[in-house]
Amino acid sequence: MPEIDSTNRRDFLLRSAATVGMAALPSLVPGTALGLDPKKAAASERITLGVIGIGPRCKYVLSGMLGLPDVQCVAIADVQATRRDAGKELVDTHYGNQDLKLYRDFREILDRKDIDAVLIATGDRWHGPASIMAAEAGKDVYSEKPCGITIDVCKALADTIKKTNRVFQAGTQRRSVPNFIEAVKLAQTGKLGKIHTLYASVYVPTLQNDWLPAEPTPKRDVVDWNLWLGPAPWRPYNQKYVNGGWRGIYDFDSGARLLDWGAHTVDLCQWAINADNTSPTTYEPNETNVTCLYENGVKLVIDFLKTPFGDRSPNWNTKLGTCPVRFVGDAGSVETGDNGGMDLTPETLQSEVSDTAKLAKGLDAATHARNFFDCVKSREKPVANAEVMRRSHTVCHAAAIAWILNRKLTFAPVQEVFVDPAGGLDSEANGLRNRPARDPFA
Repeated sequence: MPEIDSTNRRDFLLRSAATVGMAALPSLVPGTALGLDPKKAAASERITLGVIGIGPRCKYVLSGMLGLPDVQCVAIADVQATRRDAGKELVDTHYGNQDLKLYRDFREILDRKDIDAVLIATGDRWHGPASIMAAEAGKDVYSEKPCGITIDVCKALADTIKKTNRVFQAGTQRRSVPNFIEAVKLAQTGKLGKIHTLYASVYVPTLQNDWLPAEPTPKRDVVDWNLWLGPAPWRPYNQKYVNGGWRGIYDFDSGARLLDWGAHTVDLCQWAINADNTSPTTYEPNETNVTCLYENGVKLVIDFLKTPFGDRSPNWNTKLGTCPVRFVGDAGSVETGDNGGMDLTPETLQSEVSDTAKLAKGLDAATHARNFFDCVKSREKPVANAEVMRRSHTVCHAAAIAWILNRKLTFAPVQEVFVDPAGGLDSEANGLRNRPARDPFA
C-alpha cells in the first residue's frame, strides 16, 4: 500500500473522515474462587482477570500475569474463533483445568460481576473505547498501548478513570525495566547536569488508507467483522486485516504509526525531565524528525528510524537494540535500548549504574503487571497511570498531526488545544484531535 506524500495529507484526511458516513450500523467485587491451587493466594485475596483481545502481544503480557499467585484469569473474549481457542489452550494448560470461559463479544466479560480487572490487547481502534467501557463497568484496566487512537480519546479515557476511581495501567513496560529506570534516574538526579535535549526513536511515519480487495465475510462465530471494526469506518472484509495487516492503515492505527514506539520512547523522555503533567508547546516536522520544545527550553527530538535498529548509525548506538532513547545534559549523556546496557558519557558515569541495569534486556511484563495488581489492591496509582498515559500519548499525537499537516504547530498543554501564532485556535490542527466513530460504537 503506497504512502501518501505530505502535499496530499489534508485531502486524504477529509476523504477518510467522509467514509464514516458509509457505516451500517463501583467498587471492587472480590473474585470467585476458580481452580484452587495450593501455590496460589487464598481465594479471598485473588484478583480475577478477564482478557479482551488475545493476539501475539497479549500472549506475552498474559504469560507474565499467569505466573502471579494472586491473579486468576477466568475469561477471554476475542472476535476470532482461532484466537479464542488458542487463548483457552494457553490458560487451561497453565492451570491444569478446563475452567476458562470464552466469549466472542467482550461486553459479556464486562457484565460479569465476579471479574475484577481486564487486560485489553485489541487493535488500536478499540483500546480507548473498551477501556472506558470497562472502567464504567467497575473494572480496573490494564491496556496495551497506544491506549487511545486520538488526543481526545486519551483525554476521555483519563477523565473516565478519574471519575470512576478505577486503577489504570498503560502497557508501557519500560517504566518497569531496570536499564530504562536507571537512565531516567541519571537524568532526574542531576548526574547528567542540566538536561537540554531528549531523543526518542520512532518508526518512519506512514499515512495510507487503501482498501484491500473484498473477500467473503466469515460467519460471525468465526470472525465477527462488525465488532472487529468497532468504531472504525466500515470497509469490506479481508483476512489480512484480522491477521495483523491493519497496522499502518490510518482507519485502524494511531498517529500515523508514530505511537508504535513513541508511546514507549516519548514516555521515557517525559519521565526523565519530570514532565508527566505537561507536554511541549511547539512541534516542527521535517524529513527525518519532529523537533519539539518545552516551555522551559528543553528540546525533544522524535527521530524517524527506517529499521528497528536505526538506519543512521551516527545518531544511535545500534548495539543497544530497538526502541532507544537518549538524554543529554551539559555534564553528560545516556543512551539505552531494548538490548539492555547503556552508552554513557563520561565513562565515570558507569559507577552510577547497577549491574542489574547494565544486563537488563527486553520488556518486563511480569514486573509491570505486578505493579498494576498491587495497585488494584492498594488503590494507588500505577507507574504508567492514566494521567501519565494521557500526557505522553498527547505528545505523540501532536507530533503526528504536525507531520500530517507538514507544518509547525503550537500547543497549549493546559487547555490541550492547538493555537495559532495570534493566540486563537488552530482549527485545522484541532480538527485532528479526534475522529468520527461509527454507530453504534460512537
